[in-house]
Amino acid sequence: MPVRNWRLPRETGGADPWLTGRSLFGQGAWAAVLFLVEVFTLRPLGPSGRGLAVALLFLVNFGVFALRLVPARLVPQRLFLPLMVVGVLAAAALMAVADSGTAWLFAFFLAAFIGYRLSTGPATVLAVSLSLLCGAALAFRAEPGQHALLLMAGLSTGAPVLAGMSGRSRARAVEAAIEAAASAERAARAEARALVLTERSRVARDVHDVLAHSLAGIGMQLELADALIEVGEPERAREANAKARSLVRESLKQAQWTVRALREESLPLLESLTAMLESSGHHQALTVTGTVRELPTRTAHDLLRIAQEALTNATRHAPGGPVRVTLSYDERTTTLSILNGPGTLPVPVGTGGGMGLIGIRERVALMGGTVTTGLVPSGPRRGHWKVEVVIPA
Repeated sequence: MPVRNWRLPRETGGADPWLTGRSLFGQGAWAAVLFLVEVFTLRPLGPSGRGLAVALLFLVNFGVFALRLVPARLVPQRLFLPLMVVGVLAAAALMAVADSGTAWLFAFFLAAFIGYRLSTGPATVLAVSLSLLCGAALAFRAEPGQHALLLMAGLSTGAPVLAGMSGRSRARAVEAAIEAAASAERAARAEARALVLTERSRVARDVHDVLAHSLAGIGMQLELADALIEVGEPERAREANAKARSLVRESLKQAQWTVRALREESLPLLESLTAMLESSGHHQALTVTGTVRELPTRTAHDLLRIAQEALTNATRHAPGGPVRVTLSYDERTTTLSILNGPGTLPVPVGTGGGMGLIGIRERVALMGGTVTTGLVPSGPRRGHWKVEVVIPA
């Protein structure tokens, strides 16, 4: 029977795998062969007297042998142990009563079966008892001069218990390997689900960064243009319209950055950050310190998104204010700092959806870094809004 079709008795109640690798049909055939061998070799075997005793003991022994074909879950442990005790007594009695034949086969098979089905302690006790009883039975009926030889033969009947114990150990090792493989598969599936959820969150952040900000800005500029046209200021309306077109171009660039981050093995952080600042109208606003190094694509992509979010927030909440961006490379960390001063233009009503800072914190957490946001409390930049992200190098 294939290994996958049986289990350890106390764990899952599978059938006895002493004939490991054989089909259930094969085990039945083996039992049939043993039955025929015993029928043709056991003597005396008849309907009365000692022949009847041999026949009855033969049936009891064969019944105990047939238990190996029954799934262990159908034979409770509290019932199995007494059945094995009966088997030990019946095997020894058959060897004492039978004059000839292969009665010892039942004892050998029983010892191996006990070694597999029972734990080491009970199996050892039963195997030793079987050996002593069989040895005593053969020695009691031995001819003069044969006592020692038959005693040793009887004592050897318990030796197959070691083979049964070995089979039980191998079976447990197989069970452990199967369970470990199943656990590894479950863990892999859980990890895959977690990766899917992480990817969904990342896509949601990208959609918010690329679309929500850009569309909100474009919408505000178009509304401003309509209002200016109504009050008779076409020049300022054209400026608002031009700004809307500029935001469209910037959105296309941001979409290109996202696609590039998904497709390319590396993303030039410094060049992309410079282009972002230039397209936003913040010329010469970037300062770089330390030795520039190439960062992983995902890290560079997230830093660009964080810078984009901070710049968008600066445009919304402090329009017209100065912006300074610092990118610092240390031995152990990379720091991105965005600082914007107070705005010089009116703040549009109803700006911001509250998701920007949440997205920044999510990105930084995934990178294993820290983020600091808020007003600068003191110094020459007091009152400026600062977003600082520090990630491992």
